[in-house]
Amino acid sequence: MESGTQGIQAIIKKASDLEYKIQRRTLFKEDFINYVQYEINLLELIQRRRAHIGYSFKKDEIENSIVHRVQGVFRRASAKWKDDVQLWLSYVVFCKKWATKAQLSKVFSAMLAIHSNKPALWIMAAKWEMEDRLSSESARQLFLRALRFHPECPKLYQEYFRMELMHAEKLRKEKQEFETAKMDVENLEYSEEILKGELARIIYKNSVSIIKGAEFHVSLLSIAQLFDFAKDLQREIYDDLQALHTDDPLTWDYVARRELEMESQPGDEPPTTKQAKVAEATRREERCCAVYEEAVKTLPTEAMWKCYLNFCMERFTKKTNSQLLREKRLERTMVAFRKAHELRLLPEVQYKQWSELLLQHNLFKEALEVAGAGTELFQDSVMMWQVKLQVLIASESPDVAMVFEEAFVRLKPQICLPLWISWAEWSEGAKSQEDTEAIFKKAVLAVMGADSVTLKDKYLDWAYRSSGYKKARAVFKSLQESRPFSVDFFRKMIQFEKEQESCKMANLREYYERALREFGSVDSDLWMDYIKEELDHPLGRPENCGQIYWRAMKMLQGEAAELFVAKHAMHQAGHL
Repeated sequence: MESGTQGIQAIIKKASDLEYKIQRRTLFKEDFINYVQYEINLLELIQRRRAHIGYSFKKDEIENSIVHRVQGVFRRASAKWKDDVQLWLSYVVFCKKWATKAQLSKVFSAMLAIHSNKPALWIMAAKWEMEDRLSSESARQLFLRALRFHPECPKLYQEYFRMELMHAEKLRKEKQEFETAKMDVENLEYSEEILKGELARIIYKNSVSIIKGAEFHVSLLSIAQLFDFAKDLQREIYDDLQALHTDDPLTWDYVARRELEMESQPGDEPPTTKQAKVAEATRREERCCAVYEEAVKTLPTEAMWKCYLNFCMERFTKKTNSQLLREKRLERTMVAFRKAHELRLLPEVQYKQWSELLLQHNLFKEALEVAGAGTELFQDSVMMWQVKLQVLIASESPDVAMVFEEAFVRLKPQICLPLWISWAEWSEGAKSQEDTEAIFKKAVLAVMGADSVTLKDKYLDWAYRSSGYKKARAVFKSLQESRPFSVDFFRKMIQFEKEQESCKMANLREYYERALREFGSVDSDLWMDYIKEELDHPLGRPENCGQIYWRAMKMLQGEAAELFVAKHAMHQAGHL
């Protein structure tokens, strides 16, 4: 009993301390947050205890007083820090769990009065009214108010449109349930127009007159297609899309892909045998391609060809056990690539796709032609030069080194890092160590700034991998004044040293000291590992640790210093 009394006293003391902080003249947001969090934790604890022992005595009196208190704190905090959206959202989350629906409705109203410029908050409030309060009228009013503030916001129109379709669907289900129960529905107001989605249709018509473009139009059609009863509305939106946006690739793309979902003959049974399924997939894809073929004639643009080629690639990469279907897909894709190339309407990224596709099928000559055409058209593109070199390497061409040299002449030095890395990696497998090192040395001189960090790490890795520790140390020494570096550059050398049979403490100290010159003000782990090394290495000097600690405290800045102190204390506690 005594421990229970002590527990209650501790809770009262903690709550009083937190309450005192939010009554002070100078208020801090963190104090409010801490107080609220404490009260919420208390509520949840009480709830769990009640559930555990099945005890509901004075439930309203105890829980409601805490909820009322927290709401008061939230009201004060949201009045003082009106602009803090996260604070308002925390208030909303609390009310959703603990308050009444009427109280939450008021919180949404207060939040929207201040944050009327944020469409997402209007949508959140309207969805809650619709889904939790089951009030489509309140949701509708919120959407209408939101649109007065944001008359050109696509997301608001989309969600309002969805809400009206959901409302119509709900009414249809209600009517059906009444009819099934043979209840009189004549006295209930079920307008045939509303049941058919007329309110959603009005939103659709208004919104597309304000927000132009096929993308928005298609988004409304995608929402309408989620509702089976709205077939007439779907047809109207689809017809309007074709009439209003024939000059937009997205329209053609949508119309073509729609053929994949449509049965060959309305009312036909779905195919059951593997052969019938393959035949059906072939027919559907051919219908899609017929639309795309018409599209690229009507709208001969790079964007339209990109849609067509993306479709071809998607179908080609789709798994099938049918060799015939796979071959048809490959042939169709190759023909489409060729046509777009001949019309000079093939985007850069698709030259890459085309070349890689040819390479997959060991068509080296054709892949090289495509990659060559890509580098001629996009001479400043690192990606296209990489594709060309990928083909040359795969086909074991004698021209690889020459084309690398040519690429560096054509491209700006600041974008060449991927090519230098590719060259070094290729050379490692195909050339001598001297040749590879010559490439790394050239690269280090050519690549400047942040990009050079990656290169130096790769050079050091290569040296150790190809020739062992002695070579890696020589490379480290040659680069150790060539800033900038990564911490990894030094950590690699520390690791290489540790892998040696005669791991020298003097060398480890050298690497740590060199690393700390670069990163001593920000990297607490480096200092900590240095201390551990002096403690754990057979030739370490534990007496140095105090001096290293004070140097760290002088050099580390802000949070890094706090982190170091905490880690050091934990390490010491572990050694006690």
